[in-house]
Amino acid sequence: MQAQKGRASRGGDGRHKKAAAKARSPAGRRSRGNGAGLSREAIVDAALDLIDREGLDAVSFRRLGEELGCEAMSLYHYLPSKAHLMDAVIDQVIGGLEVPPPGSDWIARVRQAAWNYRAMALGHPRLYPLIAVHRLNTRVGVRKLDQVLGLFREGGFDDATAARLFRDFGYYITGAALDETAGYAKGPSAAEPVSETEIARHCPNLAASAPYFKPQHFEETFRQGLELLLEGMARLRRSKAR
Repeated sequence: MQAQKGRASRGGDGRHKKAAAKARSPAGRRSRGNGAGLSREAIVDAALDLIDREGLDAVSFRRLGEELGCEAMSLYHYLPSKAHLMDAVIDQVIGGLEVPPPGSDWIARVRQAAWNYRAMALGHPRLYPLIAVHRLNTRVGVRKLDQVLGLFREGGFDDATAARLFRDFGYYITGAALDETAGYAKGPSAAEPVSETEIARHCPNLAASAPYFKPQHFEETFRQGLELLLEGMARLRRSKAR
């Protein structure tokens, strides 16, 4: 499993951060002060880096202008609105998500696709909640969806079954990634969280389970749930083959 995790793509996170860091350097700011060297890719890289550092609320054209050393209005030449900018940022991350190519072991390919998706989400935890609810109806998005759907079609299922498996798979990996980036990973969200002492006194099942809800158990929980899902897919595939 550790090998799987190491191989999984992080959506080009290192390249994005390197490019954006260069843009924020004194030399980068000087070269872009009058729009020289400014490009759509540089803007998207800077936006992704800013989101990774400070979150979605930090993003504005004014702030990106400061990051890139140019006037905010210069950015509109490349991206006409914030909605276009966010589409481009999501496209960049989703576009880098690797879907394993055709091979002999279909279940292994679905498994690796799931681990790749999780790595992408964990690579950009502050962006991921937006990715989770984004319809992915840009050109990059629909092609990636088509690629993942193809993975299920290649399993030998009819259109209806492939569509349902695609949705089942999406339910699991999206929910898991949301929980790991914005759910339990964020800690209590209530205005007045119930104390651990009160939970131990009145909620014995929750108290016994609580240690296993901690981040050090996230990976094993994801693995267990994924394997249960894959087992069901394999069983369905065998029944279809008969």
